[in-house]
Amino acid sequence: MAELIPFSQALRERTRTVHEQSEGATFMQDLMSGKGSREDYIHLLTQHWYIYDALEEAAGWLADDPVATLFISPKLTRLPAIEADLEFLIGADWRDRVTALPSTLRYTARIREVGSTWPGGFVAHHYTRYLGDLSGGQIIRTLLQRQYGFETNGVGFYLFNDIAKPKVFKDVYRAQLDAVDWTEEERDRVIAEVALAFRFNTELFDDLAASKAAAA
Repeated sequence: MAELIPFSQALRERTRTVHEQSEGATFMQDLMSGKGSREDYIHLLTQHWYIYDALEEAAGWLADDPVATLFISPKLTRLPAIEADLEFLIGADWRDRVTALPSTLRYTARIREVGSTWPGGFVAHHYTRYLGDLSGGQIIRTLLQRQYGFETNGVGFYLFNDIAKPKVFKDVYRAQLDAVDWTEEERDRVIAEVALAFRFNTELFDDLAASKAAAA
C-alpha cells in the first residue's frame, strides 16, 4: 500500500498550477517589476480591504468552531493594517472613494458563503490568503518599497509584527492541516476550494488590468 503523503503537501501539489497562474498574472508582474504605478498598488490594496473584511468577518462567525479555531489567530489579522495603509495612501475619506471590482464581489460573496455554511471552505480561503501573505507577501513588500519608495507607511499590510518567526508559524499551521480529521472526500473538497481561491485571485488581477486599460 502506497504511503499517504501529508495533507498539506497534497494541497500544495494539487493546486500548484492554479497558484502559478495567479502569481504569473501580468498585473502583478508589472507591479513587482516597476512597470506599474503607485496607483496600481492602491487599487490592489483597496480590493484586499474588501477581501479581508469578508474573511475576518467570517472568522468571527467561526470563532467557536472546533476546526476553524485551530487556524484563526489575532496575529494574522490584516484589516486594521490595510485601513491604516489606505488612510495614508488615499486620505481620511478613503472609504468614500473606493469601489469593489466585480471579481472582488464574487470573491467576497464566496468567502461569506462558506464562512456561514462550511468551516472547511473557510479554512481553504484562510490558508490561501494568510500563508501567502507570510510567504510571497514579504517579497512583495520588499519590492514595493524598492520600486515605489515606501518605507513602513503604506505597506503595513505585509508586516506581521506579532509573528517573530514566520517559517515556524507556517510549519505549525501546516501541521494543523495535516492533523485535522477530515474524510478523504472532505479533503478533496478543501483542495478544490483552495484552487477556486487562486482562480478568484487571478480574476481579480485580470479585472485590475482591464480597469487600468479602460482608464488609460
